[in-house]
Amino acid sequence: MRRGTRDVAAGGCRRARLLGPVLALLLLIAGVAITGFIAAGLRSTQRADADRVMDQRTAVARAAVLAETGRYQALLQAVAAGAGTDDRFTAADFQSATAPLRAAGLPGATRVAYVVPTAPEKIAATQAFWRGRGATGLQLVPRGDPEEHLFSIFAREMETDGPATAGVDVAASAEATAALNEARRTGRATVSDTYVLLRDRGLPAPRQQLSFVFAAPVYTPGGDPRFRGWIVLGMHGQDFLGSVLSLASQGHLDGALLATDGDGRRVVVAAYTARGTVDLRREAGFPVANRHWTLITGANSAYLPGARTSLPAIVLGGGLTVSLMFAGLVYVLATGRYRARDQVRVATAELREAEAEARRQAGLLGAIMASLGDGVGVVDGNGAFLLHNPAAKALLGMELDADGPDRWQQHYGLFRPDGRTPFPVEEMPLLRALHGESSDGVEMLVRNPSRPDGILISVDGRPLDPSAGQPGAVAVFHDITELRRYENDLAVFAGVVAHDLKAPLAVIRGHCETADDELADAPAGPAVAEARATLTRIGYAVDRMAGLIDTLLAYTTSRDAPLRRHTVALGPLVADVIHGRTAHLRPGDTGAPDVYVGPLPSVDADPDMLRHVLDNLIGNAVKYVQPGRGARIDVTAAEAGEGWTRIEVADRGIGIPDEDKPDIFESFHRAHTAAGYAGTGLGLAICRRVVERHGGAIGVTDNLGGGTRFHFTLPLATEPEPAIEPEPAAVEQSV
Repeated sequence: MRRGTRDVAAGGCRRARLLGPVLALLLLIAGVAITGFIAAGLRSTQRADADRVMDQRTAVARAAVLAETGRYQALLQAVAAGAGTDDRFTAADFQSATAPLRAAGLPGATRVAYVVPTAPEKIAATQAFWRGRGATGLQLVPRGDPEEHLFSIFAREMETDGPATAGVDVAASAEATAALNEARRTGRATVSDTYVLLRDRGLPAPRQQLSFVFAAPVYTPGGDPRFRGWIVLGMHGQDFLGSVLSLASQGHLDGALLATDGDGRRVVVAAYTARGTVDLRREAGFPVANRHWTLITGANSAYLPGARTSLPAIVLGGGLTVSLMFAGLVYVLATGRYRARDQVRVATAELREAEAEARRQAGLLGAIMASLGDGVGVVDGNGAFLLHNPAAKALLGMELDADGPDRWQQHYGLFRPDGRTPFPVEEMPLLRALHGESSDGVEMLVRNPSRPDGILISVDGRPLDPSAGQPGAVAVFHDITELRRYENDLAVFAGVVAHDLKAPLAVIRGHCETADDELADAPAGPAVAEARATLTRIGYAVDRMAGLIDTLLAYTTSRDAPLRRHTVALGPLVADVIHGRTAHLRPGDTGAPDVYVGPLPSVDADPDMLRHVLDNLIGNAVKYVQPGRGARIDVTAAEAGEGWTRIEVADRGIGIPDEDKPDIFESFHRAHTAAGYAGTGLGLAICRRVVERHGGAIGVTDNLGGGTRFHFTLPLATEPEPAIEPEPAAVEQSV
C-alpha cells in the first residue's frame, strides 16, 4: 500500500513538473497580450491627461490673478485706513503712506492718487486748503458745469520716478466716477468698468490700453465716521495680465481677461499669447471687489508639461518584464506544490476560524438590531435593502421591502408632513446618503394599508462606513407622532390665547375712544387734561400689548406654519416694505431715512414669511439709530453659489457689540446697546427660523464706516415671474 502511494506521489511530481512550464508559457502569452492592450489604451488617454494638466494650469493662473488683485485691494485699503486716521494729512504723509505701494512691485499699476470731492463754488477754497498741506503745483480747473468735481490732490507715479501731476478732475471719466461713488456709498473698495485712463488718452492708439481703477474710501475712525475722499490706483490691463499670467503659466498658456461691466457686458481687458495652435480652452470666473472678472485660458497640448509622457513605452517594457517574472514565479510555485501544501492547510484553518468569528459577530449584531427600539434600515450601493430591523418594519408597517428607490414612496406610502404631497425620491435620507450627503431630522408621514391613519417619523441618514467593504447607506427612524401632536396642541393653544387676549384689548381701546369723545365737550381744566393724558397712556399700553401678541404669534407660525413657496420678485416686495415703514414721513422731516435699493433678483420663497424677515430687518435699521439722526439703509443682492442669492441690509445705526453677535438671533435676547428702544427680542429669532426653513443661513457683521450689515441667503427662482416687473432702481432715494 505504501509502495502504491509512493508511485502515485511520483506520478504527481512528474505531472507537476510538466504542468509548471505549460502554465508559465500560457501566463507569459497572456501577460504580453494584456500589456500590449494596456499600452494602446494609455496612448488613447493622452488627451485626458492633457485636459487634467490644462485644468491644473488654469486653476493656478486663476489663483495668481485673484491673489494679485486681492493684494492690490488690500494695500489700497491699508493706505486708505491710514489716511483716515490723520486729520492733517499732508503731501509728505501721502508720499510716506504710498511708498509701500511703489516698493511692492505691482504689475500694471500706473499712478496712485488721493482724490477729494468739491462743489464748483468751493474750488478756490479747496485749492488753497490743500496747497497749505504741501500740494505743489496744484491747479484745480472747473469744467464749467454745476456737477460735483473729483480732484486728485496728491499723486504718485508707479511706473517711473518722475513727479506726478495733481489736480486732474476724475469726474471727466464716467467709469471712474461711478466706481468712486459706489465706494463712497458702500464704504468698501470698488473697481471701475474698463476704459482708457485720462493720462493715456493723449497717447497714439496702438499704445493705449483698456484699463481700470481701484478706489478705496477714506473715513475717519470712531463712532461717527466722516468721509474725506478716496485713494485711487490706476491699472493697465495688458501690463497686469501679461506680468501675472507669464509668471503663473510659465509661457504655456494663452490668456484673455474679461471684466463684467455694470451694464452686464463682458469686455476684453487684456490678452496674452503663448506658442502653438490652441486646442484646449478653459474659462474661470472670480470676484474682484464689486465686479466679476473672467479668465479664459488656452494652450497647445503638445507644449503642456505632463500632458504627453513616455508612460506607454514604460508600461510596455515593464509589463513584459513583469510577465516574465510572473511566469517564472508560477513555474516555481507549480513545481513546489508539496512544499506549499502545509501552508495551504494552515491558511484553511485560519480561514475557518475567521468564518466562525464572523458568524458570531453577525449573530451578535442581529441580536442588537432586534433589541433596538428605533428602526434601522441599511441599503447597498444600488438601493437594495440589506437589513430592516423589527422596529423599522413595525414603524413602516411592511414586512416585504421594495426592490429599488423608485418604488419606496409608493410601496411604503411616504409623504411630506402635510400628508398630501408624495415625498420626492431624490430628497429621501437614504438616497442622499448614497450620494455622500448626511441628513438629520428629515420628517415624513408613513400612510399605507397597514398604517391607514399614518404616523409621523423623523429619519437620520448616513453613508455606510468604508469598513463595511461596500458602498451603501444606513438610516435610523424615530416615531415623532406624539411629539408633533403635542407641539400642534401648544400652537393651537397659543393661537386661542392670543385671540382671547386681543378681545379685551379691543374693548379697552373702545372704552378709551368713547371716554375721549366724551371729554371733547368738557370744559378745559387740569382734571380734563390729566384724564386725556391717562387715556393716551392706556392707548399706548394697549398698542404695545397687541404688538407683543402679534410677535408671539409670528414666532409660533414661523416654525410650524406650512411653507407656501412661490416665485417672489424681491424688488417690489422690498419697495412695499420700505413704503410701509416710511409712508408717514415726508422729505425733509427730522429722522427721515436715506434708502438705497440695488438690483434684486426673484427668489423661491413664501412671500408672507419673507415679508416678515424684510420688515424686521428694515424696521430695525429705521429704529436703532442715534437720537436726532436719520437712518441710512442699503438693500443689495449678490451671488451666493449656484442657484442661491445673498441679500444684505446695511445701516449706519448704533451697531451690535461683538460679544452679543453670537446670541443676537436667540429668542428674547437683546443687545445692551438696545436699552431704551422698544422691542421684544423675538424679531431676529423669527428671521432665523424663516430663513433656515427655506434652506438658507442668516448672519450679521459690522458695517464699514459704522452700523450693522445683516445678510441672509435664499434659493433663486427656477421659473420666471409671470407678472411684468418694473425696471430695478439702482439709485438712491431719500424718503
